[in-house]
Amino acid sequence: MPSIIDRMDTRRLDLNLLLTLETLLAEQNVTRAAERLHLSQPAVSAQLNRLRDLFGDPLLVPAQRGMVPTAKAVELLSPLRHALEGVRSTLAEHHRSFDPAHGRLIVSIACTDYLQRTVVQPLLIALRPSAPGVRLAVRHLNPQQLESQMAVGEVDVALMTPSDGPHTLRHSPLYEERYVLIARRGHPRVRRGLSAEDFAQLEHVVVSLQGGGFRTAVDEGLAALGHGRKVALSVPSFLPVPELVAQTDLVALVPDRLLLDGDRAALKVVSPPFPVAGFAVGMLWHERNHGHSGHRWVRERIAEVTRPK
Repeated sequence: MPSIIDRMDTRRLDLNLLLTLETLLAEQNVTRAAERLHLSQPAVSAQLNRLRDLFGDPLLVPAQRGMVPTAKAVELLSPLRHALEGVRSTLAEHHRSFDPAHGRLIVSIACTDYLQRTVVQPLLIALRPSAPGVRLAVRHLNPQQLESQMAVGEVDVALMTPSDGPHTLRHSPLYEERYVLIARRGHPRVRRGLSAEDFAQLEHVVVSLQGGGFRTAVDEGLAALGHGRKVALSVPSFLPVPELVAQTDLVALVPDRLLLDGDRAALKVVSPPFPVAGFAVGMLWHERNHGHSGHRWVRERIAEVTRPK
């Protein structure tokens, strides 16, 4: 005899809803289910309301402690687990059979231009000989839209500071970045052991990601030491800064990994004369492709190319 799941209109079915239902029936508590699914409590409550509409039944009703399943929910539990185990087995089989040398996959990566240079560029170089069928699509990072972009498959991986992203996404740390001071190789006023006062007297390039800004968090730290620096140029990206500095007497604070071997040959690179906070870099991805073999393989390669040499 067909089960309830077999008889329902699958055109209205969302696999994520079934995963939520399985978790709710196991936990019998919306808060604990939300924690297990890495979702917010309102999101799980909204999915429960959709499930109630889909099955025409309350499914879970309030009890003295948490919630208890209705008779229909109990009837659903066995076929639900059977169906989801089938999906998981299919995904596991796909993971075992993925062959990077012959597989074809497009991976969309959202990141800043700095991370295009420091992570995506070495990733592409590493992938060409080992996975020629894997193509990368780089997108502009928009943290406010990231969760919805990942939910519909517009973005597969985001490279960013994990704490700045949605907490509902999976994440993994990659590395800690630090800032260094750069100047052209023959700059007469830049040397190791530079004082904060000497630093303030130099002419600086600053990066304003929103564009047009001449003040950053560095200026707050410098002001606390009683100094204000001279800012001659504001640019919206780190990428042109090494070349600008190499051809002028301007100096700049830049992320250390931004500098390629050629940059280091043309520049003086010294530590800032006072503490400058760095930042963490990690990768974020959605539950929807967490178990996909190809995406998992690419995430592993990202981790490899960002490890310290």
